[in-house]
Amino acid sequence: MTKFQLKVYLKVAYEIILVFLQFFIIMLHFLKWELIPQKQIIQVSPLSYLMGILIIIIALIIMLVAIKDLGVNLSPFPRPIANSNLVTKGIYRFTRHPMYYSLIFFSFGVFIIKLSIYYLFLLISLALIIKFKIALEEQFLNNKFKNYLLYKNQVKY
Repeated sequence: MTKFQLKVYLKVAYEIILVFLQFFIIMLHFLKWELIPQKQIIQVSPLSYLMGILIIIIALIIMLVAIKDLGVNLSPFPRPIANSNLVTKGIYRFTRHPMYYSLIFFSFGVFIIKLSIYYLFLLISLALIIKFKIALEEQFLNNKFKNYLLYKNQVKY
């Protein structure tokens, strides 16, 4: 294996690991692990519960709108699919990564409902994974689309 092939292999492996970790952390939000203590930081109030539900609903709406706006360009991987287009309309006029941010908002909503260290850990872990994934995706988008830098400068987040 040449040095170039190894570099390509490691970059693809990194992409796959990021996607796997993202889905794994999201899945952990739905599973109740008896072995992991889920002690609450503070007592959940009806107001925090309702706020958490509202945040989750908003996150799901943002995600559905982003999926609709992406259309055939949708992929869980940071590397754009072949023959894809740069989407700058719809929700993408306001934010470059609405699906990623909606996942973080979703996780934040679950944390607000549960108010436990476990869900705080999941929120922070997911935010870090998504930060790395966005950085990698932006490299790919910048290399693939010549007008991406202009779009990035117009749409800050």
